[in-house]
Amino acid sequence: MDAIFIIGLLTTIILIIIQSIIKSLKRPDNYPPGPAFQPWVGNTVQLRREAPKVGGQHFLFKKWAKEYKSNVIGLKLGGDYVIVVSSYPLVKQVHLSEVFEGRPDNFFLRLRTMGTRKGITSTDGPLWNEHRNFAMKQMKNIGYGRTPMEAHIIEEADDLIQYIDQLNENPVWPGSFLATSVINVLWFLTTAQHLKRTDERLKTLLSLMSRRSKLFDMCGGVLTQFPWLRHIAPDRTGYNLILELNKELSKFIMDSIDEHKANFEKSKGKEDTDLIYAYLKEMSSENTEENGTFDESQLTMIILDFFIAGSQTTSNTLDLALMILAIRADIQEKVFKEIQENLDEKEFPLLTLKKRLPYVNALIMEVQRYFHIVPISGPRRALWDTEIGGYKIPKNTTVLISAHSVLMDESHWKDPQTFRPERFLDYDEGVINDEYFIPFGQGRRRCPGDLLARSCLFSFLCKILQNYKIESHSGSNICTTLQPGMVLTPKPYTIIFRRRS
Repeated sequence: MDAIFIIGLLTTIILIIIQSIIKSLKRPDNYPPGPAFQPWVGNTVQLRREAPKVGGQHFLFKKWAKEYKSNVIGLKLGGDYVIVVSSYPLVKQVHLSEVFEGRPDNFFLRLRTMGTRKGITSTDGPLWNEHRNFAMKQMKNIGYGRTPMEAHIIEEADDLIQYIDQLNENPVWPGSFLATSVINVLWFLTTAQHLKRTDERLKTLLSLMSRRSKLFDMCGGVLTQFPWLRHIAPDRTGYNLILELNKELSKFIMDSIDEHKANFEKSKGKEDTDLIYAYLKEMSSENTEENGTFDESQLTMIILDFFIAGSQTTSNTLDLALMILAIRADIQEKVFKEIQENLDEKEFPLLTLKKRLPYVNALIMEVQRYFHIVPISGPRRALWDTEIGGYKIPKNTTVLISAHSVLMDESHWKDPQTFRPERFLDYDEGVINDEYFIPFGQGRRRCPGDLLARSCLFSFLCKILQNYKIESHSGSNICTTLQPGMVLTPKPYTIIFRRRS
């Protein structure tokens, strides 16, 4: 009797395992082509193994698109269906279609927002609409895109020049100090506070965020597919790093919120001075008591979104622009000549003057196109069953967008592997507004900080070149191949800022 029971139990277990394997290997009907799924893990092992060999996920996705002759690749990471979309027509469709406006709800994204599903970047639906609209409205009220923001940029640019002066023409890696200048403009708009370069909290946060960007990718690493691994390998999976970053960020942000709360009564009538005061006022209104979506944790996550968005992409782009100028003396000479001929000596180079400096603008655009430091954007989530490229996409499928496929499309750019700012210039019309140029995305999910990014890039770069000649350092090997990660980053190098007479 016992033997029969045991045999029956083992048979049942084996059948369940076989059924589970068969189910994990099956592709949905008319699902996009791609590498075969492996039992239970899908394509996770293949992705982790092969991406480093070819230089990053974006290169692997390009390889698979060619191998399977499709601009929509169908994958399965753990138990999640994931598609990768390439080519401008399909990328544009994802950017502009309501069905793809969702965000995945997984362990990694919740971990990014301290265990919640709040903020703006990682949310969707009514919460995303309400708080994105509120945040952007208030940012405009306090000067985003207008004179107050320009005043902060001018102040930070002057501080940046003073800092570079103190280097006394010693070799330095620009990436070691540029982020503070960019963050301070955004931080002042958000909190009406200025961060000192010597602030140890800021140094710690920037270091943690740099490590985070290198450790993870747009898929979230293994923590997305196998969150239980955090119990076995908390360091290797990056779990401890994110916990440390969350702890530091939370305290950093809450210190500012608590300070605003202490002065809230005194600030009545001055809510337009920064985002936190405006949010605290909204929290205290009768209207928000009914829906309960305005609270301190949501405010913390919104500030976190702005902080993460502004801390690396803009400063890395500026870092790469300086790197290019150091190795391309011909381009640097053209830029300096244009600035010298079209700006008065004491005139500050605000973005509103960009029509006077088309080559500078073209240079920045080419840096963004050529290096495309966010080669895979998203992730998005299909809000309902849909189709793209002739394939069926099940509801809740994660969608990754290959910006790399658009910004390096040979059929459009002709010579995408060549760094050539002139591609964005027309002698009659000035800078060309190329529809394939999508470093900030498109549609309602377009990066809300694009104006700040463009303003900082333009003003800081012009201000630096007004005052310094950029020279490569003989002891530094400058490498234009970027380090892979969630955001591609330049390998540290050193240059000399030589004061112009």
